[in-house]
Amino acid sequence: MRAMTDKQRIVVGLSGGVDSAVTAWLLKQQGHEVVGIFMKNWEDDDDSEYCSSRQDFLDAAAVADVIGIEIEHVNFAADYKDRVFAEFLREYQAGRTPNPDVLCNAEIKFKAFLDHAMRLGAEKIATGHYARVRLNAATQRHELLKGLDPAKDQSYFLHRLTQAQLSKALFPVGELHKTEVRRIAAEIGLPNAKKKDSTGICFIGERPFREFLNRYLANQPGPIKDERGRKIGQHVGLSFYTLGQRQGLGIGGIKEKGAQRGGGTHAPWFVARKDMVSNTLYAVQGHEHPWLLSHGLSFDDASWIAGQAPPAGPCAAKTRYRQQDATCELHAGDAPGRWRLRFAQPQWAVTPGQSAVLYDGEVCLGGGIITQAEATATVACKHSD
Repeated sequence: MRAMTDKQRIVVGLSGGVDSAVTAWLLKQQGHEVVGIFMKNWEDDDDSEYCSSRQDFLDAAAVADVIGIEIEHVNFAADYKDRVFAEFLREYQAGRTPNPDVLCNAEIKFKAFLDHAMRLGAEKIATGHYARVRLNAATQRHELLKGLDPAKDQSYFLHRLTQAQLSKALFPVGELHKTEVRRIAAEIGLPNAKKKDSTGICFIGERPFREFLNRYLANQPGPIKDERGRKIGQHVGLSFYTLGQRQGLGIGGIKEKGAQRGGGTHAPWFVARKDMVSNTLYAVQGHEHPWLLSHGLSFDDASWIAGQAPPAGPCAAKTRYRQQDATCELHAGDAPGRWRLRFAQPQWAVTPGQSAVLYDGEVCLGGGIITQAEATATVACKHSD
C-alpha cells in the first residue's frame, strides 16, 4: 500500500460490518481521500425480518460519520438479479449447489461497484475481505494471497478476479487477524465494533433456506433411497438438498430390523447423490461411506488469476470454503476448458456447483466450477420399489 505522501482517492465498500469499517479507517489514517459506498444488492423483501440492509446502511452511515468520510447509497439490485441470482436459481434447478458469493465478488463488487467507483474518480477500491494482493516483481503480474488470519482467509471467494480487477483492489484487513480488527474498532470508538459477523448467503440472510427457495423453485417430491435401492423416505424436491447434508432428511430413525442398539445401523444419514432423471435422492449411513468420498473431480468455467492456466502437476486445492488445502494434481480434462484434480487423500462430499480453488502455498491460482466428483468406490444401485 502506498505511503501517506502518495495520496489516492479510494472508494471503500462499506457493508455496515466491522471489517469494512476498519478498512476505511486504516486508509484514511494513511492519508488517502476515502469515500464510502453502501451497496444495496437485494430489495425483493427489504421490509422482512430477515433482510437487514436497512440496518446495515444505518450502521455504515454511523461508521462514516465517526471516521469523517462521505458515504453514498448505491442500488445494484437489478445487476445482482441478472448476473448473480438468475444463475443461482439455474444451478439449483439443475440439481447443483452454487456459491453465489463467488459470483457476487466477480460480477458485482469487482465489476458493477468497481465501474461506479472509477466514474467517481477513484484510483482504487477497497473492501473488508481477508485476502492480500501483491505485485510479483519478476512477472509483473498481480497475485492474490491468502489473508494472514487462517481462520478468516477469504481468497476462496475472490478466486475469479482478473489482473485488471486485482490491480485496482486493496484489502487492508487481510494483513490483520480478526481479533486485531475488533480491537482497533473498539479503540477508535466505531459503533459496530462488536457487531456480529454476517453469515450465510447475502440475499437469504438468516431466514430458513428451504422457505426462501420455495418461492422461486418448483418442488417435485420423490423417493429417498439407500445405496441398495430401498425406499427409506420422501424428499420435497431435489433442489432443496445438497451433498453431505445431514439435517432435514426425516429418516433419522430408520434401521435394519433386529439390529443391535449402538451398531453401525444407527449411524446418521447423509445426502450422497441426486438422480435428476428419476427424481431420486440417495442417502447413505455413516460419515465415511464410500459414496461420500472422492479421489478426484472435474471442473470447468475456469478463471485463472495470472490470465493463463498453471502448468499441470502438483498443487493444492479447496473444494469448499473453510476446508484445509488438500494435496492434489492438476490435469487437463477430456475437452478444451475442462480440468481434472486427483487428490492424494479422498475428499468428503465434493459437490457439483461449488468451486474448486487451487493454491500454490499462500498464492491463490484461480479455479472453476465442479461438474463431477469421482467416487472412491463404485457401488451399483439396485433399483427396487
